[in-house]
Amino acid sequence: MASSVERVAIVGLGLIGSSIARAVKERLPQVTVTGYDASEAVRAIAGDLSLCDTIAADPVAAVSDADLVIFAVPVGGMADAARAVAAGLKAGAIVSDVGSSKAGVGAALRAALPGHLVIPAHPVAGTENSGPAAGFASLFEGRWCIVTPGADAPADAVAALTGFWEALGAKVDVMDAAHHDMVLAVTSHLPHLIAYTIVGTASELEEVTESEVIKYSAGGFRDFTRIAASDPVMWRDVFLANKDAVLATLQRFNEDLTVLQQAIRRGDADKLEDWFTRTRAIRRSIIAEGQDDAAPDFGRKH
Repeated sequence: MASSVERVAIVGLGLIGSSIARAVKERLPQVTVTGYDASEAVRAIAGDLSLCDTIAADPVAAVSDADLVIFAVPVGGMADAARAVAAGLKAGAIVSDVGSSKAGVGAALRAALPGHLVIPAHPVAGTENSGPAAGFASLFEGRWCIVTPGADAPADAVAALTGFWEALGAKVDVMDAAHHDMVLAVTSHLPHLIAYTIVGTASELEEVTESEVIKYSAGGFRDFTRIAASDPVMWRDVFLANKDAVLATLQRFNEDLTVLQQAIRRGDADKLEDWFTRTRAIRRSIIAEGQDDAAPDFGRKH
């Protein structure tokens, strides 16, 4: 789908920001991209990689001509990033983001940019790697991007943002910000919290040395370590920004974990098999939806 956006400014040139820049260059060559990052070192790398048509050294200049401004910074830094560019935003520009929590981010951006059009979004895509060199143009292909406009968002602006993400290869869904936060607490935030916890627990077990944890790590533990290798600052901010939904989901998880503890303690084979059968069906549905690889051992190369 074609995009009506002609000039994009990306604030934050890490994994997601640099992937957007690469995808625009590949799929929307007619669109002009200006990039900015608060880190001079990141700006230098982005320039060496030719990620954008222009790498701005000043946040105000970066957004001055943009039809669409995308904040690709940790959610805890959204308000500061927005205030830094406020003087350069033109009237009618669409302000969006890529944060993993939406209600808090939307409120922060609107408070920092009164009078401007804010339409939050979340491309549900990423890897455990970070930095401008980690991005790639195909990151969003076949992945969902969730757009969470306010009730007063103009339909044409929502359509423009939707068209932009579809042009980058994403599938787009529109939903309420609070509902997004509860869904992502289940599908993304809690799994990361569990991964950080189990890897930390393994490292602290005195009877298992660090070398043994690494030497004998099975596929399941390796998957946890991959998730736990994600950007610590980004995930710190996500958990704080979406704490209500995360805590509600964590409470339900703890209740379910207690049920499984009891089943193991009592030797309840039927309960365990029924639980594992139902959860295996979810994995098969994810593969059927094209959201993961059905290759043996999760596609690992041996």
